[in-house]
Amino acid sequence: MANTLKFGNGEWATKEGSTLAYNDENGNFKPLPFDFTRATTATRVNKEGLIEVVGNNEPRIDFLDNTEGALLLEPQRTNFIPYSTLDFNGGSSPSGWSIGFGTGSYSYEQLEYKGQKAVKQTQITTGRSYLDTGTITILANTEHTLKIQFILDECVADANDVICVVNGFGVFQLITFNQIDSNGILNINFTSTTTTSGSIRVGLGASSNEDGGKSLAWAIPQLEQGSYATSYIPSSGSAATRVKDECNASGLSSVIGQTEGTIFIDFEYNQTPTDVNGRLLQLWGTNETTNSILPFIQGPGANENQFQLTIFSANTGTPAITASAATNVPFGRQKFAIAYNSGVYTVYRNGSLFASASSLVPVSLTALDLGGSSAADRSLVNPIKQAQLYNTRLSNSELATLTTL
Repeated sequence: MANTLKFGNGEWATKEGSTLAYNDENGNFKPLPFDFTRATTATRVNKEGLIEVVGNNEPRIDFLDNTEGALLLEPQRTNFIPYSTLDFNGGSSPSGWSIGFGTGSYSYEQLEYKGQKAVKQTQITTGRSYLDTGTITILANTEHTLKIQFILDECVADANDVICVVNGFGVFQLITFNQIDSNGILNINFTSTTTTSGSIRVGLGASSNEDGGKSLAWAIPQLEQGSYATSYIPSSGSAATRVKDECNASGLSSVIGQTEGTIFIDFEYNQTPTDVNGRLLQLWGTNETTNSILPFIQGPGANENQFQLTIFSANTGTPAITASAATNVPFGRQKFAIAYNSGVYTVYRNGSLFASASSLVPVSLTALDLGGSSAADRSLVNPIKQAQLYNTRLSNSELATLTTL
């Protein structure tokens, strides 16, 4: 079998505007550059576990919860919290945040969390002293996600203590300490109504007086439009936006199997795509709706989290494998292989046959998009650990071995 393109699997080479795959057939190493664009800065977790900012158009190899790294490909998102960096700037509390009530005896202390600023509130005696973002304006009738990292070994609180309040936006939501997960992450969703202004209160006393002797430490707060949280977007003075990541390569006709081949992708499926067509990746020729092989996972709707494979040939598109309850994809690590030969398509997932069907045969495949499409939010937006192409149809036993976790 000829493994014509390898990408990732713990071996990463990146620079501004590109990241490398390679072809090592016959022991002859040939680099295959992928163009990468993102016209803003962004953050990643580096090998040391620190959150760091990378520059415009710089690919992000993220090491959150893994040692081999994964390529982050995310949609455009905005952090609506105007002062997420929590920098005291020489003061006694974070700049841009107001102290609510401020009764009893309390203090605020500057800490650090994974290379970012953090804040620790201590309520010394009974009272209220939460921090308030001030007025935030968001889109009406739209789902938003609030995520805050709490530093649990610096916190002293009871399970039912209110530590955060969504105040306004047409909703009023009290969030208690026991809603923080074992990793210290608070992740809350809410949908605004026609009232689009409000604020986020964080701290002991956000709802009522708290007993003294308690403390709360937290960092990297983020409020964004969407049903799931993305990587941290630092803000200092106003809402901050990170635009969409795109990663693709053209001129690959010699490494893409034209009438037979195998596509392999290893990724962490953490969240449902925001678009109904959440692309795993895409092989294409003239354009995505003329000649292409398009595996994707369905986004919101009746077929949510279901796999589908659509083939386009000579401007005609037909689902080779249609979404169904039998093709549901659960969250967690996924290894997919899509093998094709003369219009017969076979899909293996995590070591077992997943689906198969006959369909069209595309022609003149020349390009590969990782994460799917240049269309807004159609990428799968889950970390890609590796991708491979073969210019032959692997055997079923090879497909099972390749996709075994």
